[in-house]
Amino acid sequence: MSTPRTSLHEEVLEVTRRLIRIDTTNGNETEAADFLAGYLHDAVAGTPAEQRLEVELVAKDPRRANLVARLPAEASLPRAEGSLAFVGHLDVVPADPQDWTHPPFEAVVDDAGFLFGRGAVDMKNEVAARVVAFAELARTGFSPRADLWLVMVADEEDGAADVGMRWLLESRPDIRPTYAVNEGGGQRLELSDGRVVLTLAVGEKGTQPVRVTALGEAGHASMPTIGDNAVPRLGELMTRIGRGLPTLEGSELLERTLDVLVPDRSPDLATAMDQAATLHPMLVHSLPPLAGITMAPTLLSGSTARNVMPARAWVELDCRILPGMTPEEVLAAVADRLGRDLPHELSFPEPIVPGTSSPADGPVVAAIAGFLAEHEPGATALPLLCTGFTDSSFLRAAGGTAAYGFSPFRSTPADVLDAGYHNADERVHVDDLTLSVRFHEQLARRLLGGAAASS
Repeated sequence: MSTPRTSLHEEVLEVTRRLIRIDTTNGNETEAADFLAGYLHDAVAGTPAEQRLEVELVAKDPRRANLVARLPAEASLPRAEGSLAFVGHLDVVPADPQDWTHPPFEAVVDDAGFLFGRGAVDMKNEVAARVVAFAELARTGFSPRADLWLVMVADEEDGAADVGMRWLLESRPDIRPTYAVNEGGGQRLELSDGRVVLTLAVGEKGTQPVRVTALGEAGHASMPTIGDNAVPRLGELMTRIGRGLPTLEGSELLERTLDVLVPDRSPDLATAMDQAATLHPMLVHSLPPLAGITMAPTLLSGSTARNVMPARAWVELDCRILPGMTPEEVLAAVADRLGRDLPHELSFPEPIVPGTSSPADGPVVAAIAGFLAEHEPGATALPLLCTGFTDSSFLRAAGGTAAYGFSPFRSTPADVLDAGYHNADERVHVDDLTLSVRFHEQLARRLLGGAAASS
């Protein structure tokens, strides 16, 4: 029997609160994974799915387990086009309680219906919604025509321990979903022209850090004209970098984004970007990085002694790159920005992490459009590249998974979501938890089309 909507709302809220109360600050994911495994076993107990559902904890480090569950394809049904995975991560970034209205690991719900806590947005809300949707599908007799996976991993926020998605996919070649939904989209933007769009992450930018080393001649700091201090020279080079915004260049993905925002745009890219940015305050900051290589200056070093003017001084640029870009292209772009009249060297402090993307159309995108037509009439999905990193990149690299970032938000304003990422007072409206459960249920039914009763 299908769980009533009111009960489902209470269920996903309780699962989210329990997850938030487990402190997984860059670690301790096993406790969260174990809780979710127990929840899944309890959810299907006494139903036909109890014998079919596969749930396991997979760990390189016993303290940092990944949860993997599978509802296998029904052999008697015609095969669907491909399998589907609900994806998320269990770790969170640190939180300083003194900066919060409510303690970050107590999962307080305020009078306005907002659930506060570290992970309320990034991303225990989506983890809970996907797990509850998975359980609801299983216990209501959903028979998928291809495997339905649930993959909740450790170590996404930091990644240095290599115990999460990259390691899991290398260790388990059977986990190769055709499609996946992960974090990175679903924000509801009310545009200034009256239209409504929900962001849909179709890819992530990559990274290729570049070190810029200004060259000079060492000297005694008491006589600034002796030698050729590299620090002022580095300052001149940094002025040319500025804030690190890209030199505008078009791409197919950017065109898809602009097609939605300004279908009657100017043929001039800069003008079109300006037209789009006026539609919503968030777009002022999120659109420019999609038009090329960003070069944000972050790390700096000069002399090792105050009284020595150094012969070398350097800055590292956090360069975020479009899918398909090579290290040589990044180096050329930085060199063009700096010019060749000031002595300097360019080098790579770390290897490239390529950008990746999935098609901006196809079954998942069509299913999202169908959900919006039913639950948000008139709203449109807005395909975007994420400027940051998600585990979707590993899924695409390992098996060519068409991975997307989407979980719909209706009651949590976009500015509240943006302000909550890695910040104090991270919060989500409780109604969006239930909305997300319903989306994931419908997504699985649309893609995997089992012979199950409608929820």
